[in-house]
Amino acid sequence: MSAPGFWDHQESARKVVAELKAQKAIVAPTKDLSRRVEDLQVHYELAREEDSEEEFREVAEIAQKVKDDLESLELKALLSDEHDAGNCYFSIHAGAGGTESCDWAEMMLRMYLRYFERSGFSADEIDRTDGEEAGIRSITYHVKGPYAYGYLSAERGVHRLVRISPFDSQNRRHTSFSSVDVLPEMDDVDVEIDWDKDIREDTYRASGAGGQHVNKTSSAVRLTHLPTGLVVQCQNDRSQHKNRAEAKRMLAAKLYQHEQAKRDAELAKLYGDKGEIAWGNQIRSYVLYPYQLVRDERTERKSPHTDKILDGDLQGFIDEYLRYRAAGKK
Repeated sequence: MSAPGFWDHQESARKVVAELKAQKAIVAPTKDLSRRVEDLQVHYELAREEDSEEEFREVAEIAQKVKDDLESLELKALLSDEHDAGNCYFSIHAGAGGTESCDWAEMMLRMYLRYFERSGFSADEIDRTDGEEAGIRSITYHVKGPYAYGYLSAERGVHRLVRISPFDSQNRRHTSFSSVDVLPEMDDVDVEIDWDKDIREDTYRASGAGGQHVNKTSSAVRLTHLPTGLVVQCQNDRSQHKNRAEAKRMLAAKLYQHEQAKRDAELAKLYGDKGEIAWGNQIRSYVLYPYQLVRDERTERKSPHTDKILDGDLQGFIDEYLRYRAAGKK
């Protein structure tokens, strides 16, 4: 990176930096664990010599921490698919349930933003459509960080909420649905796109934050792939040119995943008729009434700590699913 001219080509330079970060995310912890295991062995020998209960207790605590970090490193090793180490586009869509689902989608947004923060990921809002009465109808973020796609791909699917509705004057129990979609960030996508014949472009005024300039000019861009009906839109930048470039990258990634879905039964379900955002298709249920429980329908992992989960403490569920998915590939 210190070589003359390295930063002359910003796009290629960023790719190299991102790849370097992904490699360091594996190499640096591996070296650190190796050193700590050697230190642990020395510490254990000293504890044996002194025959001290306190020393043995300290050794046990250090060993547990090493074990936990080793398991975390092993999980990263499971993220070996082509795009796992890279960035991604992360979307939330409200489903069946009207205002309830829009509110649930906003609750999920808060949960994932907290998770991004915990994980050291940066997230830039790309597009947002608010609900008519409350919450959000849909939202998309560009999430950046080592293994962002690999980890967040575990969250793709329908999420179900059961609670007493804050919008129901009779305090009845309601069930709401929202879905998560995750697309890998890809610059070189092996998908044929005829940008002149197959793409319809619409421009419009951005509705989100960004100041008066954003709202007074048609800087937002919507691209529709006519053969498939796939749609992407971007409104996060004041520049229509930059929004168009971002939308093109998103559409290329979405078309790539669409093609992959034809060969992948799990993704095909998400995009097919049975993958609607409604009852029977959820990957995880969040029950706040009449009891409190979060349950992953794929791995059967459960947690009664709904407040912690909704505050972004999702790593346990993600790790469990990554192991489950890896076992299914064997």
